[in-house]
Amino acid sequence: MTLKKIFLVGAAVMTLAACSDNDPAPTPVAVDKSFKRIATFPVCKQIERNCNTDTVTVAEIVAASADGNTLIYTDSPGNQIGFVDITTPSAPVGLGSTIVGGEPTSVAVKGDYVLVGVNTSSFGDGAVPGDGEGDLNASGFIRVVEIATGLVVAGADIDLQGQPDSVAVSPDGGYAVVAIENERNEDHAALGDDISVNAQLPAGKVVVVDTRDSNPLNWTARNVDVTSLAAVAPSDPEPEYVDINSDNVAVVTLQENNHIVLIDLATGNVSGHFSAGSVDLTLVDATEEDPAVIDQSESLTAVPREPDGVSWIGTTHFATADEGDMLGGSRTFTIFDTSGNVVFSSGNFLDHQVARIGHYPDGRSGNKGNESENIEVGTFGDDRFMFVNSERASVVFVYDVNDPANPVFKQVLPTALGPEGALAIASRNLLITASEEDDRGGPFRGGLNIYEYSEGAATYPTITSVDRANGSPIPWSAMSGLASDPNNANLLYAVEDSFYASNRIFTIDVSKTPAELTTELRIVDSNDVFAGVVTVGAGPDADQFDAADLAAMINADKTVNIDPEGIATRLDGLGFWVASEGAGTKSDSANRPINSLNFIFKVSTAGVIEEVITLPGAVNDIQVRFGFEGVAEYNGKLYVAFQREWGSESFVRIGAYDLTAQSWEFYQYTLDTPTSPNGGWTGLSDITSLGNGEMLVVERDNQGGPDARIKRLYKFSLAGLTDGSAISKTMVRDLMPDLAADGGLTPEKIEGSAVMANGDVYIINDNDGVDDNSGETRLINLGAILN
Repeated sequence: MTLKKIFLVGAAVMTLAACSDNDPAPTPVAVDKSFKRIATFPVCKQIERNCNTDTVTVAEIVAASADGNTLIYTDSPGNQIGFVDITTPSAPVGLGSTIVGGEPTSVAVKGDYVLVGVNTSSFGDGAVPGDGEGDLNASGFIRVVEIATGLVVAGADIDLQGQPDSVAVSPDGGYAVVAIENERNEDHAALGDDISVNAQLPAGKVVVVDTRDSNPLNWTARNVDVTSLAAVAPSDPEPEYVDINSDNVAVVTLQENNHIVLIDLATGNVSGHFSAGSVDLTLVDATEEDPAVIDQSESLTAVPREPDGVSWIGTTHFATADEGDMLGGSRTFTIFDTSGNVVFSSGNFLDHQVARIGHYPDGRSGNKGNESENIEVGTFGDDRFMFVNSERASVVFVYDVNDPANPVFKQVLPTALGPEGALAIASRNLLITASEEDDRGGPFRGGLNIYEYSEGAATYPTITSVDRANGSPIPWSAMSGLASDPNNANLLYAVEDSFYASNRIFTIDVSKTPAELTTELRIVDSNDVFAGVVTVGAGPDADQFDAADLAAMINADKTVNIDPEGIATRLDGLGFWVASEGAGTKSDSANRPINSLNFIFKVSTAGVIEEVITLPGAVNDIQVRFGFEGVAEYNGKLYVAFQREWGSESFVRIGAYDLTAQSWEFYQYTLDTPTSPNGGWTGLSDITSLGNGEMLVVERDNQGGPDARIKRLYKFSLAGLTDGSAISKTMVRDLMPDLAADGGLTPEKIEGSAVMANGDVYIINDNDGVDDNSGETRLINLGAILN
């Protein structure tokens, strides 16, 4: 095996050996290389150049022209395929779309043409009484489109007489293979039909298209029967995905049948088949809670793999992405040899890795965890890499598979939400993934993620965690407020918000790359201090906050379920101040009842609540759900930033609480006017004391991706402020360029900021606990921008 030139995240860049003037010139040595995201192309740009459209448009499966300069992707909501010019991959340009006459399910390139699998199936009248949907009327075709013009080749359609899913073209261009799924109607399950075992005809099949002729009008198709092979529903195979090796052998996954089939394309015969098998898993999270708890301490036994995507590793091995369906989903990828022997299974590694980097989707714990969706293999120089898409965690795992039996994990890459397709363009040192989730109101947009294999260490993740005692990583996500350690320029503290139960304070070591989350500290009401505040500051209305609400916030083990949005280190060095945002809006009690007030918690270094501070009753009486977002301590007072205006007020409050007098005063902060084409609002997200009578605040809009406009740092002086004073703010930094620097979509929620002992300023975004969110967390060091 050759020396690898890609190393683990954080590896140091190798340099030339030192030499004197009399020494011969040094011999260059290997330079570390890694994959880095260089651009994201939201495909809504095909509709409007600034994505100022509510139309749902996605990229699901992606292919490339022979020269690697044009990407072609499927957009099923639009019944079209799209074209993107990546001649300059860091600056992709939309080339428009072609309507294909049905739902495009896959694309594959043969010379000057792209073959599009088009599904025209429908559910009609069936044999299940009261169903209302019936069984599948399976139909579809291959549509041939000229890449250079985007025009459909007239007369070249191939009727598949079934519902196509995956399409692949052989390396020599002589064959195309189509997996005809003929999927089952899952509505039958509600009527007692076990669709995971029982057949629902018509059966699926595999179609081989002979494409050796240069003229698509002369291509011919033949069927390959794959019934009676699987142990699960043998009469109803459902081929899902296909890949072809250089020996013209196709590997096809039958996902719902938990089976794998090999087909010799020259003869059209099945040359091998076997069960995909099952796995036993330990140290995984198999339970979903609300609010969430990531607890990777459970075990699962005999989980069927039910593979989706599949890719050859040479001609003797292939890898499957074990997404799962009705029977299983093992959270793994598996490498098989052509005899059906498992030579490698990833076990719990993928779930552990996404928990380690803040991407674990707890809402999928009871199902399929990170849910590996697709898999791709490409040879870059001397090295062969495998790329595993995790649909629910929105990442790509990169492995060295020079030795298929011993894959070596290299790095993980962030994507837009829900990566489906993957494509290695090794000739150009590029990797492309297609993300299929799109919802402007989310806010998230579907698109193409472009990565380049180049010199230098990996740039993602920005935070990784160490292991707990049981060997699983400290899980984290939904980061909110940030605080610095006044005595150590290498330490940050962070809190998680209300997405998670039993809230924690994290310690992050930024001296390492990526930063390392080293400890988790649970906030606890050991001395019943919080339990005693049920009526304190509650105002005159008993329905504003009651004992039942409080009980929901204090667990049996005295941990708390609050909404930590801000954190500051106490100036006495004995712990932290934690700002918790209230829940509910006073003026909309029918729809948003007051379940919690806004609190400031005085917390010890052991996480024990020592004091609880509430707002005056008159202020609580106008509570809006957009409350405390940050807290800072300066000169005997605590300062809190409210997120948005309360009641009829035209300003946002900055509250100042005198720790000695135990009294409040409030200042008026005027927010920037929203400028996003999608409207929305602006608000504050954190407040930090600069230690000189000035405060730093994060101001941002509620827009993400191409709609984002306002992500800013402002500062203001406390000098001369009295109760009711208007604040005069000064721009410190427009964060939009910083957030665009790594080629990703702009995150909506820049939630935390901190100024380190050495003057460096850090910011962080909240990834919403990977709930309708890609999970990407960017901890960014802006440097000493305040000097």
